[in-house]
Amino acid sequence: MFGKLLTEFIGTFFLVLTIGLTVTTSNTLMAPIAIGAILMVMVYMGGHVSGAHYNPAVTVAVALRGKCSWGEVIPYWISQIAGSLAAAYVVHMLVGRPFLLKPQADLDVSFAVMVEVFFTFALALVVLNTATASRTANNSFYGLAIGFTVTAAAYAGGAFSGGAFNPAVGIGPNVIAFLTSTASEGAESPLSSIWIYIVGPIVGAAVAAGVFKVQNPDG
Repeated sequence: MFGKLLTEFIGTFFLVLTIGLTVTTSNTLMAPIAIGAILMVMVYMGGHVSGAHYNPAVTVAVALRGKCSWGEVIPYWISQIAGSLAAAYVVHMLVGRPFLLKPQADLDVSFAVMVEVFFTFALALVVLNTATASRTANNSFYGLAIGFTVTAAAYAGGAFSGGAFNPAVGIGPNVIAFLTSTASEGAESPLSSIWIYIVGPIVGAAVAAGVFKVQNPDG
């Protein structure tokens, strides 16, 4: 079990580290490519160990699908969120300021949640069909499929919702931003948007698990 949890920590750490460094120091137009690429290679790194979820919502989808025990869900979540917190703190140390995720300023919050639901649904459905389905067992393309799904999602939805599609990605940076914040009184708290990145992805992942079962009645 320790090996699985260590893998989830490492994979989530590098995912969030890449997100943080690319959006704070690089051309953000290219950030989704780097983010999808790091997720792809981390999936290949850890898929045979932990399943390479790196995302509490994906863990929920895999548990609902029956390929992860419910007893592993909370430990996976803890490892994933710990990895995110550690990466967000490293970004803060390197660039001298925290980064956080939040929806587009003038976007209705329900639309931000909707974007998180839609693209997490797509991500979880791809994970389930490429990495857990019996008819695609032992394929070599699952990491590419997962990485490119996140790349496309970040390009399409990132400007609207902030583009987490992953509760760990939404929690870690915003908690570190809150803990290191020197914002003036009355400023919006970095914690105010976290619920969007929990509710949206969990709903999307749960729906994906149900759709997967319809697509694959025999597993």
